[in-house]
Amino acid sequence: MKLSEVESFLENFVFQEVCQGKEMLALPSVTRIEKNIIEGNEVFYYINEYWTSKQRQASSLQEISYRACFKPQLPRFFIEMFTEKNDLVYDPFMGRGTTVIEAVLMGRNALGNDINPLSKILTEPRINLPRGEEVLERLLEIEFYPGLRAEIDLSMFYHTDTEAELVSLRQYLEERKRQEREDKVDRWIRMVATNRLTGHSPGFFSIYTLPPNQAASRERQKKINTKRNQFPQYKDVKKIILKKSRSLLKDITPDICKSVNKRGEGALLFSEEAGFTRSIQEGSVQLTVTSPPFLDIVQYSEDNWLRCWFNALKIELIEKKITMAKTVDRWSEVMQKVFYELYRITRRGGWVAFEVGEIRKGKVKLEEYVVPIGIKAGFTCAGVLVNEQDFTKTANIWGINNNSKGTNTNRVVLFHKE
Repeated sequence: MKLSEVESFLENFVFQEVCQGKEMLALPSVTRIEKNIIEGNEVFYYINEYWTSKQRQASSLQEISYRACFKPQLPRFFIEMFTEKNDLVYDPFMGRGTTVIEAVLMGRNALGNDINPLSKILTEPRINLPRGEEVLERLLEIEFYPGLRAEIDLSMFYHTDTEAELVSLRQYLEERKRQEREDKVDRWIRMVATNRLTGHSPGFFSIYTLPPNQAASRERQKKINTKRNQFPQYKDVKKIILKKSRSLLKDITPDICKSVNKRGEGALLFSEEAGFTRSIQEGSVQLTVTSPPFLDIVQYSEDNWLRCWFNALKIELIEKKITMAKTVDRWSEVMQKVFYELYRITRRGGWVAFEVGEIRKGKVKLEEYVVPIGIKAGFTCAGVLVNEQDFTKTANIWGINNNSKGTNTNRVVLFHKE
């Protein structure tokens, strides 16, 4: 799509929704257009409902929780608009892998990067899929040892028998990795177990805790337990892993599995600084869809301390690498390096969809900083898409009000490389 075609499309966008049991219905929708001057640049804001969870039901493969992630409908919208089969789609801050997995599901080639090694643990198994029976067979082979304890106190989260099973599983996975025998089935089990460590339903290993996409501190969990007068009950680790595996794979037919694995074999996932990814070929990426860390709003290392323990990752090393800028100026310095790198790897005619948030109670609008950063790197700013819709329960847990405060997930700055 050319820049002029995109502008026309956004101006005249009509939201479409697939209604169950009916044909696709075109619903009345009017794009509101506002203009803003950002450091001397005229920038148009296109405000509409461009994607919702009702518009397209996301693949079951995407049902992995991760703090501050966007819904699969967002990258799908841009992948459909700006790419064709076999084009290369990239996410330099891939998180749980939403963009990478959506690209692979849509028959595109994919690249992903995140300085947090947990991202690769959560993403790679879902583009190199095992069969359900392989997961069952492997789980039956793994031996659990009663009485094992973690080297840290986890009694506020787990029944002693559950803890023994988790420690047994952790030791098994680390031994397979040490022996270089870890295969895609092991990695799948690791991914599912990492995702099931804590949550607020019987489908998690832990006692009731909130929210499901991060771990409360041990002291905070003790307070939750006291307030709710609750005590950890036994959870069958293998049973929960198998149930979640079946849930993740429920939409995956043999043909989809074959297609995903074919794309997954060629997908490259990195754990590097987003501003220095020299292993990515110059001018190779057609589309980048990403969401960067929002200053110091989300404490990734604190949220993921339990996931790091299970995967034998040193959280202090991760914490040093992750961009947690306390000021917008420092954040902008880091993002400028990222945009220079994005310009290098984006091919002529390619696009960058850079999702930003309103933070600090709406006082800081990151698009006003991102626009000049992208232009300085060489891109043309095609505008800012504002997707208006109600937030989910998870967003409400964070205390986020739409377009007012918190880490908003409905503002995307769109750049083009001419």
